Amino acid sequence: MSGPTDRSLGRRTFVLGTTAAAVSATALTQTAAAASFGYTDDGSNYVVDTGANLVFKVSKTNGDLISLVYRGTEYQGYGGKNSHVESGLGTSTVTISQSGSTILVSVAYGTLKHYYAARSGENNVYLWTNKADTSVSATRYIVRVKAGLFLNDEPDSYTYAPTTIESADVFAKSDGQTRSKHYSKLRVIDYNYIGWTTGSVGLWIVRSNHEKASGGPFYRSLLRHQSADGAGLYEILYYGENQTESERFGLQGPYVIAFTDGGAPSSSLYAGNLTTSWADSLGISGYTAASGRGRVAGVGISGRDTAYAYTVGLANSAAQYWGSARASDGYFSIAGVLPGSYTLTVFKGELAVYTSSVTVTAGGTTTLNSIAIPSSNDPSNASAIWRIGTWDGTPSGFKNADLMTYAHPSDVRAASWTGNVVVGSGTETSAFPCYLWKDVNSGIIVYFKLTAAQAAAAHTLRIGVTTAYANGRPQIVVNDTWTSAVPSPPTQPSTRSLTVGSYRGNNHTFTYSVPASAWLTDTSAYNTLKIYVASGSGSTSFLSAGTSVDAVDLLT
Repeated sequence: MSGPTDRSLGRRTFVLGTTAAAVSATALTQTAAAASFGYTDDGSNYVVDTGANLVFKVSKTNGDLISLVYRGTEYQGYGGKNSHVESGLGTSTVTISQSGSTILVSVAYGTLKHYYAARSGENNVYLWTNKADTSVSATRYIVRVKAGLFLNDEPDSYTYAPTTIESADVFAKSDGQTRSKHYSKLRVIDYNYIGWTTGSVGLWIVRSNHEKASGGPFYRSLLRHQSADGAGLYEILYYGENQTESERFGLQGPYVIAFTDGGAPSSSLYAGNLTTSWADSLGISGYTAASGRGRVAGVGISGRDTAYAYTVGLANSAAQYWGSARASDGYFSIAGVLPGSYTLTVFKGELAVYTSSVTVTAGGTTTLNSIAIPSSNDPSNASAIWRIGTWDGTPSGFKNADLMTYAHPSDVRAASWTGNVVVGSGTETSAFPCYLWKDVNSGIIVYFKLTAAQAAAAHTLRIGVTTAYANGRPQIVVNDTWTSAVPSPPTQPSTRSLTVGSYRGNNHTFTYSVPASAWLTDTSAYNTLKIYVASGSGSTSFLSAGTSVDAVDLLT
């Protein structure tokens, strides 16, 4: 998958994931002769020469990465800022050691430990971060890149637009398109690496397995951005924005800063493929070798809807993992798991349809018999008079749904957030807005007809949501005569979500028991369902109380 071309520079920018084309020979990890491999101390920094084409410097004062020189060109530098954990750690204890073909720089900042490693003949920097507590607010690493090296005005994370429209991180261009560092499009499960290429030089961050991160496989967060001052690549290990889980602590890594001759980074660096036996004896705090980990394998999953991809997740308070279920039979295998007891969750799309528990032991494989998803666990199996959307844990198919992962709701590319919906029109899903806000489109009307038999009976109406902002939740009015109670808000992230590219929260289904007396007895007339957003919280416009929608249906 290639990115757009900057006409003025003739350069191409890529955001590449697991679906990238085959890696070319030039993209493989450099293994040139390492005659100059080693390190020096220039008084202020440790200078590491990988013996290939990469030389980098780490500050002895605070552990910042202050220089990244590849093939003689300096890439580090963003508005005078260095590359570092979070926004910089401050005064730290920084040491360096060499063990054979590996150099390790260790950074200690209070209870936080961070590491840089170089391997002889490779154009890679391997990183680990061990966060023990909340003394550092977030856990992320930012690679700050000099302006102009990978400049491109097309990505939606390109942030030097002239007008600020929300907080200090969402902007609008003169043509009405919006930009933000939050607009990545991708979930964690969607990519192995992120970065740029000019065609002759590629600079990437290859993500870790995120075992100590939070939010699961479908979490979205900052990946990269560009501005007039330069560019940033992120490895986000814990971020509070729209977060669904408590923070996990412990060692995370390795993640890799990788330079190539223009192609994608070698697949041998991907989290699922990377083996770091060379790091087993380096003394990294919290490190667990492959021999101390286990595997979970399932022979299959029955009861699946084969129109959807299924993901199996493992999670406890200390770690998280996931793997894809094979389309043909649901087989899955999740390796490299720390010992412990986990909740196993099967997701249809992003909707949890099965949970159980599993125990993992060091050096062992826990084999599970075929998992049978009960029919009642998938809300799609319930017989419905009509249904808008699909029950998959996402607002996919609804109006503006795809755009909202990389644009603000006010973006000129968004279709009108208002407008009514007619069941049976064939456009009921595409006409229904993916998000509802109290101050924008509350009170949207759904028109539908019932047969005489249907109108003579009470029915259950369901509204599935994927997240909410400021406790926004749906209250319904049927035919302007029957009004539901205001439901209690489910637990959802407390930060922004709908305006920063993420619909992912805690999936929840609201149910409403509508009496037969609420329906029209004239079978030729349209019944009306009005959906309002109830909440006393929130601000105005797109920061008023709101919610995203998974599906709406009326059950038989």
